[in-house]
Amino acid sequence: TRQLLCPKVLSTILQQQFNRTGKVEHGSVALPAVMRSGSSGPETFNIGIMPSPQQQVTIGQMHRGHMPPLTSAQQALMGTINTSMHAVQQAQADLNEVDNLPPLGQDMASRVWVQNKVDESKHEIHSQVDAITAGTASVVNLTAGDPVDTDYTAVGCAITTISSNLTEMSKGVKLLAALMDDEVGSGEDLLKAARTLASAVSDLLKAVQPTSGEPRQTVLTAAGSIGQASGELLRQIGENETDERFQDVLMSLAKAVANAAAMLVLKAKNVAQVAEDTVLQNRVIAAATHCALSTSQLVACAKVVSPTISSPVCQEQLIEAGKLVDRSVENCVRACQAATDDTELLKQVSAAASIVSQALNDLLQHVRQFASRGEPIGRYDQATDTIMCVTESIFSSMGDAGEMVRQARVLAQATSDLVNAMRSDAEAEIDMENSKKLLAAAKLLADSTARMVEAAKGAAANPENEDQQQRLREAAEGLRVATNAAAQNAIKKKIVNRLEIAAKQAAAAATQTIAASQNAAVSNKNTAAHQQLVQSCKNVADHIPQLVQGVRGSQAQSEDLSAQLALINSSQNFLQPGSKMVASAKAAVPTVTDQAAAMQLSQCAKNLATSLAELRTASQKAHEACGPMEIDSALNTVQTLKNELQDAKMAAVDGQLKPLPGETLEKCTQDLGSTSKAVGSSMAQLLTCAAQGNEHYTGVAARETAQALKTLAQAARGVAASTTDPVAAHAMLDSARDVMEGSAMLIQEAKQALAAPGDADSQQRLAQVAKAVSHSLNNCVNCLPGQKDVDVALKSIGESSKKLLVDSLPPSSKSFQEAQSELNQAAADLNQSAGEVVHATRGQSGELAAASGKFSDDFDEFLDAGIEMAGQAQTKEDQIQVIGNLKSISMASSKLLLAAKSLSVDPGAPNAKNLLAAAARAVTESINQLITLCTQQAPGQKECDNALRELETVKGMLDNPNEPVSDLSYFDCIEGVMENSKVISFSHLCTNCKEGGGNPKASHTHDAITEAAQLMKEAVDDIMVTLNEAASEVGMVGGMVDSIAEAMSKLDEGTPPDPKGTFVDYQTTVVKYSKAIAVTAQEMMTKSVTNPEELGGLASQMTNDYGHLALQGRMAAATAEPEEIGFQIRTRVQELGHGCIFLVQKAGALQICPTDSYTKRELIECARAVTEKVSLVLSALQAGNKGTQACITAASAVSGIIADLDTTIMFATAGTLNAENNESFADHRENILKTAKALVEDTKLLVSGAASSQDKLAQAAQSSANTITQLAEVVKLGAASLGSDDPETQVVLINAIKDVAKALSDLIGATKGAASKPADDPSMYQLKGAAKVMVTNVTSLLKTVKAVEDEATRGTRALEATIEYIKQELTVFQSSEVPEKTSSPEESIRMTKGITMATAKAVAAGNSCRQEDVIATANLSRKAVADMLTACKQASYHPDVNEEVRERALRFGTECTLGYLELLEHVLLILQKPTPELKHQLASFSKRVAGAVTELIQSAEAMKGTEWVDPEDPTVIAETELLGAAASIEAAAKKLEQLKPRAKPKQADETLDFEEQILEAAKSIAAATSALVKSASAAQRELVAQGKVGAIPANAADDGQWSQGLISAARMVAAATSNLCEAANASVQGHASEEKLISSAKQVAASTAQLLVACKVKADHDSEAMRRLQVLIFAAGNAVKRASDNLVRAAQKAAFGKAEDDDVVVKTKFVGGIAQIIAAQEEMLKKERELEEARKKLAQIRQQQYKFLPTELREDEG
Repeated sequence: TRQLLCPKVLSTILQQQFNRTGKVEHGSVALPAVMRSGSSGPETFNIGIMPSPQQQVTIGQMHRGHMPPLTSAQQALMGTINTSMHAVQQAQADLNEVDNLPPLGQDMASRVWVQNKVDESKHEIHSQVDAITAGTASVVNLTAGDPVDTDYTAVGCAITTISSNLTEMSKGVKLLAALMDDEVGSGEDLLKAARTLASAVSDLLKAVQPTSGEPRQTVLTAAGSIGQASGELLRQIGENETDERFQDVLMSLAKAVANAAAMLVLKAKNVAQVAEDTVLQNRVIAAATHCALSTSQLVACAKVVSPTISSPVCQEQLIEAGKLVDRSVENCVRACQAATDDTELLKQVSAAASIVSQALNDLLQHVRQFASRGEPIGRYDQATDTIMCVTESIFSSMGDAGEMVRQARVLAQATSDLVNAMRSDAEAEIDMENSKKLLAAAKLLADSTARMVEAAKGAAANPENEDQQQRLREAAEGLRVATNAAAQNAIKKKIVNRLEIAAKQAAAAATQTIAASQNAAVSNKNTAAHQQLVQSCKNVADHIPQLVQGVRGSQAQSEDLSAQLALINSSQNFLQPGSKMVASAKAAVPTVTDQAAAMQLSQCAKNLATSLAELRTASQKAHEACGPMEIDSALNTVQTLKNELQDAKMAAVDGQLKPLPGETLEKCTQDLGSTSKAVGSSMAQLLTCAAQGNEHYTGVAARETAQALKTLAQAARGVAASTTDPVAAHAMLDSARDVMEGSAMLIQEAKQALAAPGDADSQQRLAQVAKAVSHSLNNCVNCLPGQKDVDVALKSIGESSKKLLVDSLPPSSKSFQEAQSELNQAAADLNQSAGEVVHATRGQSGELAAASGKFSDDFDEFLDAGIEMAGQAQTKEDQIQVIGNLKSISMASSKLLLAAKSLSVDPGAPNAKNLLAAAARAVTESINQLITLCTQQAPGQKECDNALRELETVKGMLDNPNEPVSDLSYFDCIEGVMENSKVISFSHLCTNCKEGGGNPKASHTHDAITEAAQLMKEAVDDIMVTLNEAASEVGMVGGMVDSIAEAMSKLDEGTPPDPKGTFVDYQTTVVKYSKAIAVTAQEMMTKSVTNPEELGGLASQMTNDYGHLALQGRMAAATAEPEEIGFQIRTRVQELGHGCIFLVQKAGALQICPTDSYTKRELIECARAVTEKVSLVLSALQAGNKGTQACITAASAVSGIIADLDTTIMFATAGTLNAENNESFADHRENILKTAKALVEDTKLLVSGAASSQDKLAQAAQSSANTITQLAEVVKLGAASLGSDDPETQVVLINAIKDVAKALSDLIGATKGAASKPADDPSMYQLKGAAKVMVTNVTSLLKTVKAVEDEATRGTRALEATIEYIKQELTVFQSSEVPEKTSSPEESIRMTKGITMATAKAVAAGNSCRQEDVIATANLSRKAVADMLTACKQASYHPDVNEEVRERALRFGTECTLGYLELLEHVLLILQKPTPELKHQLASFSKRVAGAVTELIQSAEAMKGTEWVDPEDPTVIAETELLGAAASIEAAAKKLEQLKPRAKPKQADETLDFEEQILEAAKSIAAATSALVKSASAAQRELVAQGKVGAIPANAADDGQWSQGLISAARMVAAATSNLCEAANASVQGHASEEKLISSAKQVAASTAQLLVACKVKADHDSEAMRRLQVLIFAAGNAVKRASDNLVRAAQKAAFGKAEDDDVVVKTKFVGGIAQIIAAQEEMLKKERELEEARKKLAQIRQQQYKFLPTELREDEG
């Protein structure tokens, strides 16, 4: 046994098993001895160990050459391993030094930050080590079996998990090493442990490479090293939570399994010795070997995961390894049972197998127990659980007194145990208060137990008495309540502990998902999905620290309610971002191209989802158990923050306050500004809730306030630590501490106010404290850098403005011009300073300080200049006006600084930027007003100066186009730009017109006027284009709203023009457009959520539809009777217009801000309103003509049925229309006939309804629509029951019901048109005709149904139905109705091909008379004729076709159809009377059809006139082929673009360079051939234009031959380029030889040469255009040649390099050497023979192609 478990022997066996190809019997070369009776009787035999292998295995080229080639899955794994190796090497390099951290302070906040970072790093490292060990165990398990059965993607996933976690772990280790104190262990030891782990991972990766050839034991050893290194690393960080004893037990249990397996192997060996069948003997040996192997694997797996056994994924892997052992044991037992009948031996094997199974169960039980080790198994737990379970049993056993009493006995015992445990705990309790509580709870429980026992006795004495049973139930309920009260603390502990575990697992799962996301980033091809995943990872990463801190805090202070609440809150806060990350990860998985990375991401997302579900449940239960304690917790938090700030102040006084890593002055300033508002709003909420006495919401508000204050305190400390001014730092910390102090008082007062909700004194105190906190908060914000300077500037402006308060001003000492000049200069300076203040709010805090100081100085100077100017005033009134304006400027300046101050504190505040821009504009405008007042004497002066100042103000806006400057919407802005641009251009035009106006002799101005007019036109055109482009991107709402409003206004205009139709006509179109609007509204609801950018197009569609609706609605209203109905229709169409306007406006708003959920909701409401208003319009129409409205609805339903039947025909034709059950057509026949008869009755009612009341008509229309729906369904079921092996018959049946549906649709239309008309009206005749067709088609359906199962007649019946169908289609074709759309003449010609094919089919069916042929002809004829008639009529009504040509086309369309009908009727005659004479006449009928087709084609050609091109013309084909070839080449080139050279492990870089060269050269060829073929296409068109190749060739044979030459050349170029791209792809991927690549490149060059010659043959050397094209063609040709040569050289160089590398291993043994020579000679002769054959084949191909070349080409070649 020991030798079978020996690692060397195991690895030898593995080599024998797995380094093989094909299926061979396997076994050990050293078979056990078998006793046989020899000549001298039985002899003894010895068991020993084989000597060590004598041969030497050299791993290298020779060895690999003998290994089987790698599969694609193994190659993918190699790629993953190589990538992972690089990652591991990088991690090893990174682990050489610790992170550089900035100097940290010693204040409380710094210490807390360090402790939190240490905790977070330890958690992350622990979870990453868990993942590494689990991944390692997974690799061990997955690579255990035969390589053929290995899931290499899963192995790749495990390896990716290991490497990605190692990469992330190295970052955490570096940070932790920098943070660790010397007491725990130096950072260098930690780095060393991490490097050891990385090295062990590296060894594992090398060992599991498919090409490594390493024995299995190497993999197991490497895995064991990872386990050991993981344990050491966890010890270094103090996280080895698993006790040594548990690990020792785990390993001893694993070894016990191994020992038991060794015994089983020994027993199996005994079986192998007696087995007589060699095959069975070998199977026993193989099974025993596998058993030994899986056991050693289990031991290795246990070693790996034992340090991290607390992780569920590690437990899972160990359990998986156990299952493998279990399976191998079963296989071993089965192999033994098959090999022998010796019962004694089999009994021994079975016993040994049982021992293995038992040992395995012990091991797995030990592992599973650990899962519950985290929970405190208290003495109360078991008793409490028993009580809960048994009381449930008592409740469910009501009615069975005996069972209830039995359960009551069990219950009494459990409660007795619990009472005794509580009493002993009470005696041991030191705290007397707790002791009393425990004893009281125990007494309560004992009393409840006594009551329950009494009730049980009563129930036992009176088993039939239900009252006694009820008493027992009630007593059990009382006992249950008492138990809950008694064991409350224990239960709560258990719940909190469960939450700690859940939170820990969720944080670990999130860490794993983030690592998997980062690993998948490289191969994620969807940028949007990747960005979404990155964002969700960032959000989760921000929440993980709080969750980890919550767990650590709760574990450290298990009795602290605040710590428990912090854990609950952080858990609940983690759920939403966690769920979003799961969704993002799942969405990203399909777009990750690396399978291993995708699998890792998918698994991590799945694990995280499971963890989050557990976290959600655990946090809810913990929240219920811990009760409301948010207010106390918030109070504790605020007190702690106050202490931290006090500590920071002491550090600042000593000059020791340092910013934390990542903190900057700007960031902390912004955080403090934005948080101050959050604090204010949460406090307001706290006051409101406390005043109302709502405890729950007060608690929530207190929690939110504490959270906001925490951020505020951190920001305040950060500002103080980052600023260089000690005084400012002290002021900031003092003011922040005041905020905390006031907030603590506020929360305390809120708590007291809850106790007395209506107390006036309490409310008053609350308001006073809130006011004090608000004041402290403002002081805190004012301590921010720059804020003080703004306050100083404001104060300075206030002081300066006092100069304006004097009663009279001294007269000016300066001249007016001097005073005006100074004022203008001062105004310009102040205006510029205002702009600088606005700009400074976006910059550093120091910039605002400088800008506000400069602004106050400039204001002072401006004020003095203004007062000087006021002294120049002639009257007192003028002086008062100037002073008033100066006061306005003072007010505006103060507002500007206040707005700047507000924005700098909180840049993200809503509307703050708009307020600042408005304040800046107010300063400019007030300056302008003053200057205007002071310069009224100079005409035009003030306007120019004002304009210049305004331009100076707005110039800055253009530098920041993303900054909002007003509250106007996007569309209001667009309209403003349009209007103002017109004014600018118009003013320029007006200036010139003014100069030359009324003076025809002023000719010098005429050019200027013309130029100005032209410039204005161009400017307006330009801006309109730009605006239209911009508006179309977001929906041109302004124009659309105007269009709808205009359409609405037309509804109210006077009498409409004389109606050309009836109310019914207008009713139909109004219904159509109303429904279109409803559909668009529904679509807008959908797109608002999925693709808001598409709303613009939908809004435009709605606008157009409403325009048509309003027009038709106006006519419908005018023709409706009575007038009240018309008024109602008009009113409701207008209401719908209002709804459309609102919806279109919301669509525009949502496009500007696609994420605005409020606007989305509004849009959805508007869309619903539109849908409702559409239904109101329809009901108004129905009130006008209920019957015709019902006809419209019914017609719509029938058109849907026809479309559905078309789809069914497609399924039937494809052979996929099958019945769901095994049913026959007979099951459906009766139902079809019955429903068809019902339809006939409905048809009669419909026809009579046209002349009766609207109500009866409505009823008939609805009934017929319902019946045709049922009929279509039963016919479809009948067709399906015929089976998909007879598709033609299925199609016949469905066509029959489709004919009925079309006839009904026409009948409903005719009924609608004839409603309420007199008997002699033309519409009545149409109605009768439609009714007749309806009856005919229903009759035809009935005949078809009866004939379907009759194989002798069903073809005849199908043909009769088709003849009737074609006649009806011809009637429609001959009607004067214009088709809704038009098509091209080419389409018409294409459709004639179908007629030609159908004619041939019909002649064949007539000759064969086989029913199958006739059915196929009937089905084909329907489609061919219908398509031809439709295309012919659509082409005839094209706007470019004149009347004469139209009539001719329509005539021959009719002629063709009539000829074809005669042919079909003749075939029908032959079927009834098959004679040779009749069959002989088929030819003449087919000729008539062919003649009509020819005429029809010529009519189509005439439609095009001179531009006609024959689709069959060789020259047209040539051009099409050339363009197709170009497209083919471009597609191949795109494929090349996506290629990357394959990764080649352990090969020289030069080879990789060759592959890059090959790819680049192939891309060049693809580009060059594409250009060449496009140039040749242009040459082809030029030749046609010159007449060198006729549009309809005079010498068709010659030109056709030339065109064919050009076509073949273009095809050859395209084909050769495509082959080249495939060869390049294959070569780079390693699937093809360089020789193939060279051959492909040469073929491209050859085919290019042929194309060049073909282009040259017909060229006109006198044509300038042709010369230019030839230059292009030959330049392109040369480019192809150069690129081909480059490729050939690169490939040859690669091939040459390869030839040098391919070492030939020469065997030294004589016999082997001779064999080698013979094999080489044989290969050489074989290659020579193949070469000769290839040459002959090439010569034959060239001879064949040469026959098709034009004479000119042959001469040129010659």
